[in-house]
Amino acid sequence: MVSYFITSTGTDIGKTYVTAGILRAARRDRKAASAIKPLLTGFSLNNAAHSDSAVLLAAMGKAVSRQNIETISPWRFTAPLSPDMAAAREGRRVDFTLLTKFCQVAIGAAPGTLLIEGIGGVAVPLDETHLVSDWISALRIPAILVAGTYLGTISHTINAVDFLAFRGISTAAVVLSESENPAVSLEETAATLRRFIKPPIHMIPRSQNEQPFQDLAGSLLDLTYAGPS
Repeated sequence: MVSYFITSTGTDIGKTYVTAGILRAARRDRKAASAIKPLLTGFSLNNAAHSDSAVLLAAMGKAVSRQNIETISPWRFTAPLSPDMAAAREGRRVDFTLLTKFCQVAIGAAPGTLLIEGIGGVAVPLDETHLVSDWISALRIPAILVAGTYLGTISHTINAVDFLAFRGISTAAVVLSESENPAVSLEETAATLRRFIKPPIHMIPRSQNEQPFQDLAGSLLDLTYAGPS
């Protein structure tokens, strides 16, 4: 069963929103899917119930407890910064080898599809020498790229897809998560992107409609990964 790395064109684009939607859809369709978010910044115990990890746990139907948060997010930092900076504020660092091993073990133990939610965009630093793209490459799994519909997203999305391809990473899908007060519509953004990128594009509007997530989950969870293209 293929696993996916959920990344994005930047910060606060909608990775957790999209990951949680896929998990909810999988549960409704009785498909085996789970998620981890190994790296978490901007984390506070006082606000743990509203963290990205809590959102994923709730989507999986699991209790939002400190133990469960620690299980899916072992690297947690207080400052809302890139992992390298947030860790430095606490006199710590992200051990890239341990991070990669944690994910590999989780992939091997998952009964079905495992979604690994990253942090920030594709080129966010993890430590002194590694970016998020290095993390994805080390795991040898395809990426799902989450993008928005804000002004500038077309350039950001094309650059991110090309950057991943340059690093030897296949993009299984681009997910357009509609931005708040978008400059253009989902349909216009998707139509333009399709002229310049190859990965399939899925559109997620800002609504309570769960059907787009079911369509996305149905596509991804039934997909047979054929390797980088």
